[in-house]
Amino acid sequence: MKKQSNNTNNGLNINLILIIQLIVMLVLFILIVMTISKTTRQNSIEHMGTIADERAHIIDNYVDNAEKTLMAYSKAGQIKDVLEHPTDEKALAAAQKYTEDFSADVDNLEGIYVSEWNTHVLAHTNADTRGLITRKDPDKLKELQDAMLAEGSGVYDTGIIISPASQQQIVSMYKAVYNDNGDPIGLVGLGIYTDALVQTLDNMPIRGFDESFYSMVNVKDGNYIFNIDKNKIGQPAVFGELITLCNKYRNSSKDDTGSFEYANNGEDYVSAYSYMSDHGWILMIDDSRSEVFSLTRNMRIYLNIFGLCVLGLMLLFHFINKKQQETAQKLSSAVEKNTKTKASLNKAVFKDILTDVNNRTAFSIDMDKLRITPATPRYFAMFNIRGFSEINSKFGNDAGDSLLVATVDTLSKFYQSADIYRTGSDEFVVSIPVEGDNVTEARMKSNVNAVVAQLIRPQNTSAGFITPSYKYALVKKTSLADSSVVTVLKDLAEHSIEGGEVQYADMH
Repeated sequence: MKKQSNNTNNGLNINLILIIQLIVMLVLFILIVMTISKTTRQNSIEHMGTIADERAHIIDNYVDNAEKTLMAYSKAGQIKDVLEHPTDEKALAAAQKYTEDFSADVDNLEGIYVSEWNTHVLAHTNADTRGLITRKDPDKLKELQDAMLAEGSGVYDTGIIISPASQQQIVSMYKAVYNDNGDPIGLVGLGIYTDALVQTLDNMPIRGFDESFYSMVNVKDGNYIFNIDKNKIGQPAVFGELITLCNKYRNSSKDDTGSFEYANNGEDYVSAYSYMSDHGWILMIDDSRSEVFSLTRNMRIYLNIFGLCVLGLMLLFHFINKKQQETAQKLSSAVEKNTKTKASLNKAVFKDILTDVNNRTAFSIDMDKLRITPATPRYFAMFNIRGFSEINSKFGNDAGDSLLVATVDTLSKFYQSADIYRTGSDEFVVSIPVEGDNVTEARMKSNVNAVVAQLIRPQNTSAGFITPSYKYALVKKTSLADSSVVTVLKDLAEHSIEGGEVQYADMH
């Protein structure tokens, strides 16, 4: 009877252990699913936002090149000469020849011309247009003149419109031409077809977002400039989120990015946008919600399968625990597997997969554990790659990844006893303990300068050699640690100048 009682007690103890383990695994499983789901979801949206910024930069460059073309045309001697002598046949012929020669060198040109201040055309890409007055309505003429004068010596960009002449979409802009006294004597105008821009955007696939499409809206009138449905171009946006954004940015002079979700024709979509304040345009990259968050969904499926597998194993152990020795062996094996699983999952949560250094989550947790006092201070150094998104855009993500890994390699060599964290897509923070009494502010700054000197050396990547540039800063903490040190470092780093003095601050 006593032996049976002992066996019963052992069985109860094993069952209790299994129940406790089941509860612990369930809690850990829920926390991991929530953390990974949130992280992957945010990463997907940020990736779309980066793509929208890159596409906006391409559009901005296209318009900027058109403005430079018009500026170059306006500065020609033939243009000023014909405006000062609009009835001189020799000046008119010279201006027309220059205009035709200039036009031949401009790609995607609808037309470029020079006219008197009343829009009487003196020379045009299309010679048949000479002599026409393009603004006969006095109110429209005054509106155009005032807009050009408001730009001074700059270009008045009317945006992307449907040309009344060709009925095709163009980038339209004007510039006033002044005499030596600063009085307007005429103007130059330019129309560039957007076909090449549209083709460039269409030919740029987005990895991981095969169903994505882009559109662009003018916030001034709320009309589409680009849209996957060509019939909507020039028509007003109709769904509420986009109308709200147009109202928000209509009087804004600051670039901005963001995202929102919406439903259309019974399907849910995610949209990441970039507002270009110089032009008053919102560029959007849209994709189905199911594709954007497919990684999150797959992660949940894999984790659920994993959780079910763990549950099945534990139930299996429960049914075979009648044999004490076998149960003990099975339980020991399960504990070992669970420990490894926890370590693997913890690494996924707290480690940066690419560079194998700690991530922002680990930084926040470690900061809570630090005990910093005036007698045991700690230094924090930040190194931030300048223009990282442009590097990815120009050289590719693989080259950008190589640059991140090379950055960590250099930091690891210089700060062997310090902790290194990747706190952002292109920023790293080094947590440096103070060892000995000879650690001074000057020495720490010198160390940072030495590190930067190595970091800015040309790096060999898959796209060839890249010479990176860095923003950097140094902070000394003498009191309880808190994660706000990253914010302080970012603010300091923004004011850093390459080759200049290290931006430094004391935090108490």
